Amino acid sequence: MKEDGPPEDRPKARGSVWLTGKERRGRGGQPSGLDRDRITATSVALLDAEGLDRFSMRRLAGELNVTAMSLYWYVDTKDDLLELALDTVFGELLLPDPEDTAADWREQLRTLATEYRAMMVRHPWLSPIAGRFLNIGPHSLAFSRAVQRVVGRAGLPAHGVTGAISAVFQFVYGYGTIEGHFHARIADTGLSAEEYFQQSLTVASEVPGTSEVMKESYALMAARGGDTVQEMLDRDFAFALDLLVAGIEAMVARG
Repeated sequence: MKEDGPPEDRPKARGSVWLTGKERRGRGGQPSGLDRDRITATSVALLDAEGLDRFSMRRLAGELNVTAMSLYWYVDTKDDLLELALDTVFGELLLPDPEDTAADWREQLRTLATEYRAMMVRHPWLSPIAGRFLNIGPHSLAFSRAVQRVVGRAGLPAHGVTGAISAVFQFVYGYGTIEGHFHARIADTGLSAEEYFQQSLTVASEVPGTSEVMKESYALMAARGGDTVQEMLDRDFAFALDLLVAGIEAMVARG
């Protein structure tokens, strides 16, 4: 498609906080005791406690006991802070060594998927912003590199590696997002997970026309087993992940 106008007038994709180099500006007058690491850590804590909708530069400044303008010595926008927070939580992931060729790629992939799921559940604000940024911070890149190299050892043709990564980690993204929302709903009620689950089943079974569906659901849940809600979630996740690994193995065998 032909683009009219000079390059500088054409729409541009958003850049990245990792490309600005703003932290290294040499001007004096920065607020005492404030740095980008402290700002980012406080941002993550606020996002965890209050959620994405309530997060603002003014709210962050109040938590740090500085003026909102002070934050602009270190970042240009709120999006910059969100991008920094995103990379920070990726730093929580315990990554397997992708260079360990003696390790089973299947187990390493399960480790990566399990870590990613746990991160999504711990930080439910992450889900809405996961695709908003370039994700080129050091921790995000380390995770991407580990995933690429682990899946690359499975034996798939090169053109299939990104598809396999998408199958696994888009599933994990969806599972972790819904699980995070589920836990947030439970927290709002003040009930335990088991109490909330039982009440939800009772309410659903009382809706006209749901008896047959609920009867089938009860049978499936009984077959799946699990003494607690978390065990049920873990069993479903593990089995779904096994299906995806088996799918990769089947594609490798197909040649």
